[in-house]
Amino acid sequence: MSSAPPVTVLMPVYNGADYLAESIDTILGQSLQDFEFLILNDGSKDGSQAILDDYAARDARIRVVQQANMGLAATLNKGLALARSELVARQDQDDLSAPDRLEKQLAWMHAHPDCVLLGTRARIWADRTPTDRTHDHPTANAVLKLDLLFNNPFVHSSVMLRRQAVLDLGGYCTDRSRQPPEDYELWARIGRSARIANLPERLLVYREAAQSMSRTGVNPFQSKLLLLSAENLALTSGLSEPDVHCRDIAALVHQAPQGRSPRPDFAAMQAVLQRCYERIGREAAPGQERQEFEARCAYWSGNLRHHYLRQVVQPGWAQPVTAAVWRRARSVIRKVATLVRGA
Repeated sequence: MSSAPPVTVLMPVYNGADYLAESIDTILGQSLQDFEFLILNDGSKDGSQAILDDYAARDARIRVVQQANMGLAATLNKGLALARSELVARQDQDDLSAPDRLEKQLAWMHAHPDCVLLGTRARIWADRTPTDRTHDHPTANAVLKLDLLFNNPFVHSSVMLRRQAVLDLGGYCTDRSRQPPEDYELWARIGRSARIANLPERLLVYREAAQSMSRTGVNPFQSKLLLLSAENLALTSGLSEPDVHCRDIAALVHQAPQGRSPRPDFAAMQAVLQRCYERIGREAAPGQERQEFEARCAYWSGNLRHHYLRQVVQPGWAQPVTAAVWRRARSVIRKVATLVRGA
């Protein structure tokens, strides 16, 4: 049996015929040419299988697995189990990878063997139309772990993972009561025990399809997002499970009044955040990462204060004033972060 290639590219496909060829071509055109391309067709009912068969017949690096529909999380776990390489790069059926994406991620992972999860920044397209929007998430370990308390600072289709480390953690969660978002749930578990990072380059085009939630404004998984955020706050602050203060923080930050108590205790919520800051802050390297981490702590504290005042303390007439103050504070914090990154 031949030796395993340095990386497996894992692509799940479900009714992806519209953009599938474009996405596959960006992987086949990588500057790093030694890889396995594992594509799992999860019960597609369109022309996806014919496209995959055509590519597999022309390129021996492509391995296609056809299966009855299992859902995204179960399909990704199957892909991790089948992958021949220890490093696994994700690619969605409609996204586009820059030509040097795999080469740069592979070099970074080899240079940082303690890193289990590595993403990149991304440009955003609306269908086939480029926009001026981007996903420019933080890059440093401690700052990412801080943001994971509240939301997902990784573009799923951009990540490279250490296969065995992810399998040891149980892989993607297949419990329907906790998904979506499958990726956020897994990243949070990885972040509690391993180093994580994003590359600063935009090495992916993230495509927003016309029917996607981000375009329509539909948010069917907010309750799960609140659950995961509250869990992250609890476990990071030293609790075994979320208490009312963790749930209140998550609900306020995500502007979900149905998820909070009638009268949240602001001092108790501040104490939870402070414990999280102290624990994560131990991992912040001196210098730029420490400065960016402290600026981000100030951002999240200000975010909580703003939403507490707006949603709990002040009546409707005061909300425009509070919002103006918060917009100004965010502007200052962004300028500080920009100066820190440029230092």
